[in-house]
Amino acid sequence: MSKENLSDWPASQTSAEEEEEEEDDGEPKVCQVCGDRATGYHFNAMTCEGCKGFFRRAMKHPTKFCCPRQGVCVITKNNRRQCQACRLHKCQSIGMLKELIMSKEAVEKRRSQIRRNRMVEEPPVLSPQQEAVIQELFNAHEKTFDITFSHFQFRPIDRDLNPMSVWNQTASEQSVKQTRRMDNLSDGGKNTVFTTLPHIADLTTYMIQNIINFAKGLPSFRALAIDDQISLLKGAMFEMMQIRFNMMFNVKTGIWECGPLTYCMDDAVRAGFQRHLLDPLMRFHYTLRNLQLQEVEYVLMQAISLFSPDRPGVINHGVIDSLQEKLAIALKVHIDSKRAKPEKHLLYPKILACLTEMRTMNEEYTKQVLQIQDIQPGNSFDPLILEVVSKDP
Repeated sequence: MSKENLSDWPASQTSAEEEEEEEDDGEPKVCQVCGDRATGYHFNAMTCEGCKGFFRRAMKHPTKFCCPRQGVCVITKNNRRQCQACRLHKCQSIGMLKELIMSKEAVEKRRSQIRRNRMVEEPPVLSPQQEAVIQELFNAHEKTFDITFSHFQFRPIDRDLNPMSVWNQTASEQSVKQTRRMDNLSDGGKNTVFTTLPHIADLTTYMIQNIINFAKGLPSFRALAIDDQISLLKGAMFEMMQIRFNMMFNVKTGIWECGPLTYCMDDAVRAGFQRHLLDPLMRFHYTLRNLQLQEVEYVLMQAISLFSPDRPGVINHGVIDSLQEKLAIALKVHIDSKRAKPEKHLLYPKILACLTEMRTMNEEYTKQVLQIQDIQPGNSFDPLILEVVSKDP
């Protein structure tokens, strides 16, 4: 090995090596090998970073050094690189031990532990870029989330049953009633089969329009190709609607409070939706609402759902995947930095689990919308809804 290979390396390259305890007695510490300023005990002796690194490299890559002066060199700070043989002999004579040198695996393990300790000691803080992204999302949300529903134009809803009567029925009872409705339709009956469908359809159209405007308010979304914009909106629409509806869900009553309007799951039943979608959907709303999310966390959930690179028809997966990853990290850092320990315990993985749960219901929702449209084609779903659930690109 050449002299250059064993020359002093910068201390930054050895920062994860053994960190022996230092005695802070106020006195300056001197390297017992070369007399330079010492940084602590390394491999059982008080040394500087240079001699520490030299000894470690000499032990990891054994080489037979030869002294041109018969081993009588005096090692100093200025000449320590000139005779490696005498420098190594001095290291050993003061008690530096090869056995204390950590393996590469041990060093990496130590580095990981140091990183974990720093993360615990120094809680993450949102970067200016993350703050800007969150503010951008929140501004778009505020402009497109009409919590008062003051701009909602709708057809009157016909609640001809006790509000929770259908929801409290057994699955078999509902199945019988659903069959009767379909029989009436097949017999040529002209009565409304799904009494709340026109109103629920209007409500859905209103939510879709607002979500489209939310997406269009994001520069990162507008920068995507139009085909990818359409694919992302179609794929995420059901999930984003449920996230917004959850912000208006009252867990004590099981009622969605949309300004002056209120809805229960029975209204969805009488619009034609079936229990194998509505039962898990109801559980989802209780689960998500019980997380007691802040509004900004709901907004980040919407954005993470929107920028999902695996939606059908998406072309530019890489860009969208990168956007989603940045949003997910921003959500994680927001939770870690803005919430107290009891509140944030497992909150991030629970939010991701809720997003996954909605994905499992997405396809069933599409299936039931198309089924309802087939049963009651006239005066039901707006073309915008049918476009969203259509599998055509």
